[in-house]
Amino acid sequence: MTGAYAQVAAGLFIVILLIMAVGFIMRKKQNRFGLMNVVSYQAIGAKKGVAALKVGKEIFILGVTANDMKLLKIFKDGELDLGETEGFQSRLDKMKKIGAH
Repeated sequence: MTGAYAQVAAGLFIVILLIMAVGFIMRKKQNRFGLMNVVSYQAIGAKKGVAALKVGKEIFILGVTANDMKLLKIFKDGELDLGETEGFQSRLDKMKKIGAH
């Protein structure tokens, strides 16, 4: 009976590892081949904010609410100096890593 439990536990462990590996690979693929990158997001109120999206060589500034999204400004390549600004997703990943420790 204990052997059956060990087999089930080992099988479950392998399935969980496979799910985690596929998730990791998909996240890496998404970041590498993603068309859009969220450069920054600034919340203004409940479910309201301003987002900066980089698409190709252009940066779109969007006003975002719970019901609507409006284009506020488009910056061409070189018009806006982002400096050391890191994307929202990389900041979120860093926060997740900090919370895991």
